[in-house]
Amino acid sequence: MNIDYIHNLFLKCDSISTDTRKIGPNSLFVALKGENFDANTFAKEALAKGAAYVLIDNQDFFIDNRTVLVENCLIALQELAKFHRNYLKLPIIALTGSNGKTTTKELINAVLSKKFQTKATIGNLNNHIGVPLTLLSFDEQTEIGIVEMGANHQKEIEFLCEIAQPDYGYITNFGKAHLEGFGGVEGVIQGKSEMYNYLLENNKLAFVNFEDAIQVDKTKSIKSYSFGVNRIGVDVNINHIEANPFVVVKYAKNVITTHLIGLYNANNINAAIAIGKYFGVEVVSIKDALEGYIPENNRSQLIKKGSNEIILDAYNANPSSMKVAIENFILLDKSNKTIFLGDMFELGKESLLEHKGVLDMLLNQDAINCYFIGKDFYHNKIDMPNFFFFENFDVFSKDIQNKSFQNSMILIKGSRGMALERVLDLI
Repeated sequence: MNIDYIHNLFLKCDSISTDTRKIGPNSLFVALKGENFDANTFAKEALAKGAAYVLIDNQDFFIDNRTVLVENCLIALQELAKFHRNYLKLPIIALTGSNGKTTTKELINAVLSKKFQTKATIGNLNNHIGVPLTLLSFDEQTEIGIVEMGANHQKEIEFLCEIAQPDYGYITNFGKAHLEGFGGVEGVIQGKSEMYNYLLENNKLAFVNFEDAIQVDKTKSIKSYSFGVNRIGVDVNINHIEANPFVVVKYAKNVITTHLIGLYNANNINAAIAIGKYFGVEVVSIKDALEGYIPENNRSQLIKKGSNEIILDAYNANPSSMKVAIENFILLDKSNKTIFLGDMFELGKESLLEHKGVLDMLLNQDAINCYFIGKDFYHNKIDMPNFFFFENFDVFSKDIQNKSFQNSMILIKGSRGMALERVLDLI
């Protein structure tokens, strides 16, 4: 496989695609395989739709000199991304963590774009395919690249770091996410810390949140730039944070009022402030960027519907993010509260116990009506006057039609597979 040759073809193209449904003119199409598809079969269609070249790994689908045959298209995509990253030689910030990766990435991008030409991971394209596609979206005009990395098993972050070769790294937190694949909380810490291992071995820099003892401990031997709240000795000291429900941060005599909900988002905001400061973004520009950021895609959105205020946080959920969302909701100074919670996925043998832990958090919250949707919550069903359990969404949707919600503060949270944004249409 001649990556230099493939890269020259790539540079002649305007974009790269792995999906013929989204193919653009003068693009490079890479024919990936999945469990239920083989994109080699779409090579001819890709060219017909405007692709300049196609990468295939099945010679049966060779068409003409616009077709490049490689041994494995996925490996070719990853090697091409690594080659392109070294070709551009731009500084790259990588981030991972159990919760808050995408929000933090968006905030960092908003701040740094006030001074630099930046490009960042689109959406959550953060896996072994998404990271290469992100790197290949960077061009010679890009001054800083921001790469989100997701993982659900050991050695995945290590592999993604070898492709992206970040100059800077940040881990948002270590929580109870993907316990099944990582093998428990200690496995999560080990897996995410593969980023720290890369930074240490390559003499790169870690951004460190001093509110997180694990981060502090794991980065003792790594070059670092630190931040914290009311802490002496950190590089960036945040003076004050509060949330009711929106997060307000005070830094360098500036009060920054964001559109993000919950104290759990304060660390994400503080990381963006610190990284902006490190790269020399003026404080007034940092403030402008953070105050102008509006969350979307079901992530901590505050929605007003009729007389109700709704916190929609239905993009994903795990025990750690569920815990902080509930804790924040309990603290809100509102009198009439309702919670809709959906099952959390990928927790393996710990799943039933972790769902019971969520119920335990709400046992003494008699004033909050709590609706639990999904088989694992239903398995832990207990008799409480303010608890309502439903084995699946269909059963819930039929029951909820008989109820009325007025003047309520409402939290909606669950794993992506539960698609709890559907609750909005029922209340």
